[in-house]
Amino acid sequence: MSGQPAAVVVLAAGEGKRMRSRTPKVLHRIGGRSLLGHALAAAASLTPDHLVVVVRHQRDQVAEHIGQIAPKAVIADQDEVPGTGRAVACGLKALPVPPTGTVVVTYGDVPLLTGDTLAELVRVHEAGMGDGGPAAVTVLTAEVPDPAGYGRVLRDAAGSVTGIVEHRDADPAQRAVREINSGIYAFDAALLLDALGRIGSANDQGEMYLTDVLGIVRADGGLVQALPTTDLWQVEGVNDRVQLATLGAELNRRLVLDWMRSGVTVIDPATTWLDVDVRLAEDVTLLPGVQLLAGTEVAPGASIGPDTTLSGCQVGAGASVVRSHGSGARVEAGSKVGPFSYLRPGTVLGADGKIGAFVETKNAVIGVGSKVPHLTYVGDATIGTGTNIGAATIFVNYDGVHKDHITVGDHVRIGSDTMLVAPLTVGDGAYTAAGSVITTDVPAGALAVARGQQRNVEGWVARRRPGTSSADAAAAATTGTETTTATEATAAN
Repeated sequence: MSGQPAAVVVLAAGEGKRMRSRTPKVLHRIGGRSLLGHALAAAASLTPDHLVVVVRHQRDQVAEHIGQIAPKAVIADQDEVPGTGRAVACGLKALPVPPTGTVVVTYGDVPLLTGDTLAELVRVHEAGMGDGGPAAVTVLTAEVPDPAGYGRVLRDAAGSVTGIVEHRDADPAQRAVREINSGIYAFDAALLLDALGRIGSANDQGEMYLTDVLGIVRADGGLVQALPTTDLWQVEGVNDRVQLATLGAELNRRLVLDWMRSGVTVIDPATTWLDVDVRLAEDVTLLPGVQLLAGTEVAPGASIGPDTTLSGCQVGAGASVVRSHGSGARVEAGSKVGPFSYLRPGTVLGADGKIGAFVETKNAVIGVGSKVPHLTYVGDATIGTGTNIGAATIFVNYDGVHKDHITVGDHVRIGSDTMLVAPLTVGDGAYTAAGSVITTDVPAGALAVARGQQRNVEGWVARRRPGTSSADAAAAATTGTETTTATEATAAN
């Protein structure tokens, strides 16, 4: 035996009525992955010869998801016959040839089950009784305070496993047993195939129980053994939204704890949420209210938060992102983002740059040391090095049909409240005057001024707004005397 199973069968055919959802139960997500995604990741870590997923309810949605996350997995359809035993039989029937060696059976709704635990199950199973060879069946079990609803593990006086009885079919003495069946097994493939052909459905549910295999192989003289686990979370399944949230919180607690032990400072673990594939370097600091979602990577010394959500973002060494939202963006080393910035996909902020308060960016490459300090939209643009974009600047990139590109060169100074209308190029070292609408290219080193000439209409307020506080103030300023304004007079009365 090699420790590499011939097959891992993941059961994902259940209806999941208690979720009360149009989404298949196994496609609900925690930690940035579907429940089924967690199960398949653990199963795949064993590098089995075959990875089989048994589906039925909402079959097409589940199968499409499997194709996206585990394209080499074999999809098997459970037929009309109910029960876990029948599901496993359908899964093995989908293989090109009957498996030989070890077959592992697990479920698509136990997201905290780890590959390490499955590997230990296979190891114990194949070790069996030493010289006696591998066991016929090894079941993962746990002892719980309240076993109601679970199948009970039955043992003889010597402690050997004699079988498993479902809660509905158990007598009072059996229901008093607190060791429960997780439903996760390692089987000898040949014995499993033989026993599956011999199980019936004479039980309270009228189903073909996989647990009946244990009694059959034991009666045939095979060794049935158990691997107890003290980590009850690993065998906890999701049946409703409450359990989904509970297991999601526990998964997050474990992720945060692991990262803190790896050198990440987490100021408030209770408000910090991480997906399973987030990558954090040493000396990263996460402040309260941080959510780091799938595909996000943070380099050494960077600081994220407070109140920041990043999805699929890369943050460079020593950078900081404060009270901002980012998706598909890259922030290079030493740069600063926020507060209240919105970085959309395709944003690249060069080293030592800045994206400041109330700035939105999309498909924008911003060069080394360049700054977009505040109240600005930058879309479909390239900005060179050492450039400053003044407040309230808009990159006007969409004409209602097409989106065009704007290029701003190195060491450019864009005046506040400038409209840059694409397609456009602003040359190196150029300036634009505040309040300009720039529609044609600006040569390097030029000053672009595009605004109406100011005209002051003297005496307009006195003529058109007599009796107002503005008129009173203007009159006082003109005569140099203090005047009681209309507003003050009204207040006095």
